[in-house]
Amino acid sequence: MSKMKYGLALAAREHLASGQPITRLEALVLYGVSNFPDIISEMRKQGWVIQSRTGTYAAAMARINQYAVLQPPPNLPVREVMLTEYWVSK
Repeated sequence: MSKMKYGLALAAREHLASGQPITRLEALVLYGVSNFPDIISEMRKQGWVIQSRTGTYAAAMARINQYAVLQPPPNLPVREVMLTEYWVSK
């Protein structure tokens, strides 16, 4: 794994470890991590207790827009599209 890939994965891991929710969409947009499920799987194997639930695209988009600009297509029903969000259980 290259240094750049490791740094991106580390940033996503740290976000997840902070207890804040994160989706695959957020991992991709904010950290450039396309293999987020692999990070979750690896952390679970290391003993982290990672919870999950579904949330709306709109909620994930609101979190992303605190740091970046994400504008979905106008016809995308952002309140109906569901994403899985993950967080570390404390």
